[in-house]
Amino acid sequence: QVQLVESGGGLVQAGGSLRLSCAASGSIFSIKEMGWYCQAPGKQRELVATITTGGSTQYADSVKGRFTISRDNAKNTVYLQMNSLKPEDTAVYYCNADIFVTSYSGGWYWGQGTQVTVSS
Repeated sequence: QVQLVESGGGLVQAGGSLRLSCAASGSIFSIKEMGWYCQAPGKQRELVATITTGGSTQYADSVKGRFTISRDNAKNTVYLQMNSLKPEDTAVYYCNADIFVTSYSGGWYWGQGTQVTVSS
């Protein structure tokens, strides 16, 4: 059984920073891509950033230059450093990972989400 547990969300003023963490645990053989998605009220869940095992990253245009995704492969953990936060960044942020539980089987897993609220 695999779990993704996020932490680090909260309330911050516009211009402030937050750092989200997501740790994967359980029966893990390997983890491929990891990422962060967000879902604002009344909107669909959308990509924020992803990172491969080798460290290649991609970002949504709206967060480029402000957010940085990183990972610690030894700890099965992915991070999202969020700087210069804006009220429109307010959303529930979800961790996502492509996890192999054996050398040949696995799937995509989601965390439970962590709320980020940016006040103006």
